[in-house]
Amino acid sequence: MANTVLEVGNGVFILAVVWIAALVVGAMLLRASGSSKFAVIPVFLLALIITLVLVFFPRSPEIPPAFNEIEIVDTLFIGRYVLLAVVSTVFLVASFMLLPFHFLEPVYAKPLRTH
Repeated sequence: MANTVLEVGNGVFILAVVWIAALVVGAMLLRASGSSKFAVIPVFLLALIITLVLVFFPRSPEIPPAFNEIEIVDTLFIGRYVLLAVVSTVFLVASFMLLPFHFLEPVYAKPLRTH
């Protein structure tokens, strides 16, 4: 499938947008006064209907096509994570080496004014 992100299709993102919009609209309607609070029920029913339609009537088949797609292989995968580990270690060591300078900074006493 060419239109996938994180190995999920567009439908999952559409469902996420529908439910996020339903939650935002529902939260706004619940803060309204009067009988407009009850408009939350149709909003969530509409979101539920859209979800059921997208789940039970998919646009593409569940079985992938028979041909193999080109597989992109990241050959620098291990090298990147080793570099990330080294940089993270250096950052943590540098941060912990700066802590004594912060805690051991001298605090000078202020002179008392006596009349």
